[in-house]
Amino acid sequence: MAFDLTDAKSRMQGAQDALQRELTSIRTGRANPHILDRIEVEYYGAMTPLNQVASISVPEARVLLITPFDKTALEEIIRAINMSDLGLNPSSDGNIVRLMIPQMTEEGRKDLAKQVKAEAEKAKVSVRNVRRDAMDSVKNDKEMPEDDVRKAENDIQKLTDNNIKAIDDIASEKEKELLTI
Repeated sequence: MAFDLTDAKSRMQGAQDALQRELTSIRTGRANPHILDRIEVEYYGAMTPLNQVASISVPEARVLLITPFDKTALEEIIRAINMSDLGLNPSSDGNIVRLMIPQMTEEGRKDLAKQVKAEAEKAKVSVRNVRRDAMDSVKNDKEMPEDDVRKAENDIQKLTDNNIKAIDDIASEKEKELLTI
C-alpha cells in the first residue's frame, strides 16, 4: 500500500498560493490594482471589498484610478484608503478617486525586500508543518511495511524540497522587482 501525497501536495500548494496573494499586496512603486485587495469599504452598512463597489484601472505607470459604481460610496472609499496602512493619499474630483503611487526610495525598497523575505519564511514554515504532519501520519501507520515507510518519507521530503525551492523562486522574483528602479 503506497502513501497518498495528494493532501500534502494541495496543502503545500496552498502555502505557495497564500504567499503569492500576500506579495501582490506589497507595493513596488508601480501602480498595481492588487495593492487595494485588502481594503474594505462600508457600503450600506456592510463591509465590502473595494473591488466590488468600484472599478480600478491603471491609466499611467504610477496612477490608480478608482471609479465607484455608486457615487454615494465615494467618501467611504476615500475614508477606507486613508485608514489603510498603504500610506497613499487619495484625491477626488467628485466622480473618481485618483491614487498617485510615490516613487520609492532605496531604503523603502530594502524594507519591502525584508518584508518579502519574512512572508516567504512564513510560507516555508507552513510547508514544513505539512511535511511534519505527513511524516507523522506515515510513521503512525502500523500496517505499512518499513520499506514503504522509508519510500514515503523520501517522497515527502522531495515534495517539501520542491515547494521550498518554488517559494524561494517566488520571493527572489518579487525582490528583484522591488529592487529594480
